[in-house]
Amino acid sequence: MILYDLTCPDDHRFESWFRNSGAVEKLIKAGQVVCPICGSKKVQKAPMAPMIGKSSDEGVPAKPRNGELVAAVENAAQAINQLREVIEKNFEHVGGKFSEEARRIHYGEAKKRGIYGEASEQDTRALLDEGIEVHPIPGPRRNTTN
Repeated sequence: MILYDLTCPDDHRFESWFRNSGAVEKLIKAGQVVCPICGSKKVQKAPMAPMIGKSSDEGVPAKPRNGELVAAVENAAQAINQLREVIEKNFEHVGGKFSEEARRIHYGEAKKRGIYGEASEQDTRALLDEGIEVHPIPGPRRNTTN
């Protein structure tokens, strides 16, 4: 497993684990790597400083076993996919009007219901500042029939 720093056109920086160095390029090219903040599929590897070890192992934490790490990453990805499935099945998709509709619901101008959609990082922060409960979910939307 290899950890890469990634970035999107909005300069959101995030990390992701990949099975090997070839997998990162393949998945990015296929549009399967998505910015967890804005959902952009236009992701690229960010410049990274190499990790240089000390001359002794003193103070260096033990490395997790590769199999455990792979299993943990796969379990996390599966949990996120399951969460997305539940949301897409049970909540109303409001698209790019998420911020507007969340405010209407919060202020009693629209029927109270679960919604999901797209919002910029700035819009999400503004909603939170207003006391409106929102939870960004990483990864792309799969269900477009909603």
